[in-house]
Amino acid sequence: MTEEAPSIAPLGDGALLVTLGDRIDPGLNERAHALAAAVERLRTTDTRFRRAVPAYASVLVPFDPIAVDPDEARRVVAGLLAEGPVEPPPSGPGAGKAGALVEIPVRYGGDDGPDLADVAALNDLRPSDVIELHAGTEYRVFFLGFAPGFAYLGPLSTQIATPRLAAPRERIRAGSVGIAGQQTAVYPFELPGGWRIIGRTDVAMWDLGRDSPA
Repeated sequence: MTEEAPSIAPLGDGALLVTLGDRIDPGLNERAHALAAAVERLRTTDTRFRRAVPAYASVLVPFDPIAVDPDEARRVVAGLLAEGPVEPPPSGPGAGKAGALVEIPVRYGGDDGPDLADVAALNDLRPSDVIELHAGTEYRVFFLGFAPGFAYLGPLSTQIATPRLAAPRERIRAGSVGIAGQQTAVYPFELPGGWRIIGRTDVAMWDLGRDSPA
């Protein structure tokens, strides 16, 4: 698949949004984290820029609009893009420890996973098939967002990819494991949300007492 040409657009008065693509793709996400890491390196010598925030296939690059003209900020970011892909360091923004595998024990179905049967039925599968497909995959942390410690994981198997609920729930328990499209995630706190809940874990997704809270 050919790489999309990136676009750089203003987002308010003090930020640029760099869009690298329009799909959930590990390669695009690598590029997003690499650009965020390049901005982080730039910040060591150019304090006009703020910490970049990577997402699936885009990067938000905040800057001080008093210290730098938006056109100049755009030229600087375009220059970073022109330098080509740069591997993000192990401690790059949102990247976590490179190569680290985190295993999360999950209880599927029942009160812990009220949507498991529906996910199975919507995909012409048995609940046990959904469990096997979900638990048998290693997921990439694409980025953190929505709430502290909420990691967007994927890609999820297309065999169990399921749309969000038509009406979000007002409360989803902390530790709930959800599916939304080709994404999966664990709710770090009790929160509202529309993801299909198929299980639950006792592992804390956010703990300020750890060296890395998320």
